[in-house]
Amino acid sequence: MRKLTKILKKKLKNFNPKLKEECGVFGISNIEDASALTALGLHALQHRGQEGCGIVTFDGKQYYSEKRFGLVGDNFSKEKVLKKLKGNYAIGHNRYSTTGSNTLRNIQPFFADTNAGGIGVAHNGNLTNSINLRNKLVEDGAIFYTTSDTETIVQLIAKSKRVKTIDKVVDAIFQIQGGYALVMLTQKSLIGVRDPYGIRPLIIGKLKNSYVLASETCALDIIGAKFVREVENGEIVLIEDNKLESIKPFPPKKVKPCVFEYIYFARPDSILNDKTAYEHRKNLGKELAKENDINADIIVPVPDSGNAAALGFAQHLGKNYEYGLIRNHYVGRTFIEPSQQIRSLGVKLKLNANKTTIKDKKIILIDDSLVRGTTSHKIIKMLYEAGAKEVHLKIACPEIRYPDFYGVDTPTRKELLAANKTNDEICKYIGAKSLNFLSINGMYKAIGFDKRNENYPQLTDHYFTGEYPVKPIDELGDNKITQLSLLNTGSNN
Repeated sequence: MRKLTKILKKKLKNFNPKLKEECGVFGISNIEDASALTALGLHALQHRGQEGCGIVTFDGKQYYSEKRFGLVGDNFSKEKVLKKLKGNYAIGHNRYSTTGSNTLRNIQPFFADTNAGGIGVAHNGNLTNSINLRNKLVEDGAIFYTTSDTETIVQLIAKSKRVKTIDKVVDAIFQIQGGYALVMLTQKSLIGVRDPYGIRPLIIGKLKNSYVLASETCALDIIGAKFVREVENGEIVLIEDNKLESIKPFPPKKVKPCVFEYIYFARPDSILNDKTAYEHRKNLGKELAKENDINADIIVPVPDSGNAAALGFAQHLGKNYEYGLIRNHYVGRTFIEPSQQIRSLGVKLKLNANKTTIKDKKIILIDDSLVRGTTSHKIIKMLYEAGAKEVHLKIACPEIRYPDFYGVDTPTRKELLAANKTNDEICKYIGAKSLNFLSINGMYKAIGFDKRNENYPQLTDHYFTGEYPVKPIDELGDNKITQLSLLNTGSNN
């Protein structure tokens, strides 16, 4: 039965139309119950990674580590587990694998002993030169245990000939490229690092006299911490003895955060640029409505990703907002035997049409993005079968035409529907009456800008434009960045 359940879960993943963010990171310094607070922070960041989770703590003498497959609540809710993680300093990590296979050895935080003492590292993002760096390290005699690009960072820190740990960290980050946010734990300090463009998010909070580092503000809310500020792009923050020191080793650049934090990744209640992600998404829907005022009876979101945008769309046009699709939030725990008949149900395992609400209605269906189009096709077919008169699909972001190399699991360009088909061809493929995407400038207006700065875009928006702030050294084009021999071993360890 366990094997069958795993097969079903794997099958269900194939029906997820969304891009996936790689990880969530959390760290806290000099406070009682550090492991429990870290577990709570990771719980709030669960949406950023569900494959694995881990916590590393330090009690002044010794490091402690626990890494598990699955969700935080399933692994770090019991007192006996948290008691093993002794100490007043802790870092934690939720994982969704982009680079490196889903094996226990790849679950973070990673830990290493150096000549300056032990160091734990949790990483959100992807390095665009990790394979190149790794090959050089292997040539120099380094031995790698994982297939994760994060281990490359650990190896660079350990290899540095500098005396102080913070200097070793600076040495390492000067050699890496990509989008990354790092939280590190040493015997004396908590360290946060954000890439020079600020592509991946990292924020600073405070709980009493203790500092907190996290991917999003929602992780602060759950433990009662106050938001202080974002870690700036290209900044290292060193937290020792309840004091925070800012180090800026890179030449200054303008920040360019990932646009998909606003569109999809961040939890709706997290703060981005002084507004919740929920408000930004409502504004995306509002701008979409300005560009698409068509006659319809009801506005229906694709739950849950399209909820906020659909509400903004409906409010702007003064049309009825209805839950025409009902989501089953417990599908991941089903124990139904995955027969061919069950597998063929596909998206219906997650969504079902609310028949009396949509029957004989002209529907505007709102979603936050369109990637491969397979799930949109299934949803639209479902709505028509339930009696919808017309289905018009509106997408609250521009066409996704290019893959990501900074920590987001995107299909290759040949798999991205908008990269290979015209708008009319996509509309025909998914079976909609009409299809429209939010314009680039409409998206920028929704997030708080007058328009896109063509000379220096305010956001990392390569998904739509193909303009990469950091060019991949390892690979570029239609091949996804994959990594190393362990991926081919079939190991589950």
